[in-house]
Amino acid sequence: MDDPERYRLTLTSDGAVVMQGWWSNRATGERKFISWVGSYSAISDARIVLTEQDDDGTERVLQQWPTENA
Repeated sequence: MDDPERYRLTLTSDGAVVMQGWWSNRATGERKFISWVGSYSAISDARIVLTEQDDDGTERVLQQWPTENA
C-alpha cells in the first residue's frame, strides 16, 4: 500500500507554514507544486517546497520555488 504522506508540499511565508498537503503519488505532488506556484507565488516571501519521505523517514527536496539560484 502506498504511503499517503510520502510526498509533501509546503507553502511558507516569512518562515511560517501557511499551508501543507500530502499525497501518495509523485505525479500528483508535482501537479500541485505547479498549481501552488501559479496561485501563491505573489504572497510576500513565499517559498514552496515539494519533498519525498523515504521508508526510513529521510526527507529529500524534489522541487522548490523560488529555486536556490534565484
